[in-house]
Amino acid sequence: MQALTRPFGALHLQVDGPVGAPAVIFANSLGTDLRLWDRVLPLLPQGLRYIRYDKRGHGLSSLGGGAVIDDHAEDAIAVIEEVAGGPVIFVGLSIGGLIGQVVASRRPDLVRAMVLSNTAAKLGTADSWQARIDAVEAGGLDSIADAVMERWFAPAFRATPDLALWCAMMARTPAKGYIAACQALADADQTEATRALRLPVLVIAGSEDGASPAAVVKATADLIPGAAFHEIPGAGHLPCVEAPAEWAALVAPFLKDHSHV
Repeated sequence: MQALTRPFGALHLQVDGPVGAPAVIFANSLGTDLRLWDRVLPLLPQGLRYIRYDKRGHGLSSLGGGAVIDDHAEDAIAVIEEVAGGPVIFVGLSIGGLIGQVVASRRPDLVRAMVLSNTAAKLGTADSWQARIDAVEAGGLDSIADAVMERWFAPAFRATPDLALWCAMMARTPAKGYIAACQALADADQTEATRALRLPVLVIAGSEDGASPAAVVKATADLIPGAAFHEIPGAGHLPCVEAPAEWAALVAPFLKDHSHV
């Protein structure tokens, strides 16, 4: 385990791969930690430096702030500058993809290419996020766990024993950290900033995604000139978990193409 000191406390990191190698940073979805990427990392190109971290208020990272998307973007920028030491390929899923869009817009010098998985320039509505916050405040994360699993995973995966592990990860997220991230999502709209992006982008959707429907994900891909869009059949919101081979088959060539300047 490794920690990066931030104004709010510790940001938990895990770094794999050789020092000095081209870096890839991963940003997780709401209610998950850096284990989100465990199934795909062995399938990605060797010789790169893979940097994962827990968003503030998630996993082993400290609580503090996080109610605006800029908080999370500042954390990602700190990881890139202090751990990666230079420009990276940014891989983000759901809110992680939104964080990547903010970083690429504000600090294009730090992002050479980007993978946006199951995300959009705007995710949900203020009302929908407030309803989620109200539910968590009233009954805790356990009270929304079943509904979240239905949005995250296709029926086939929900029938496996693995579902209980992902449900536990989500339900054990600190409520304050989860609520803060929901508040950040409620106010975040990167549509115009993302429309101005000019860098290589791979966009991935799942045909069974109940949180970020494929049509919404594709609409964001269409904002970015030259962005490649792929939909994984039968996958939900976390295709890196449900369909790791299919997800990695899309991402691995992209990393090879853009990891060296």
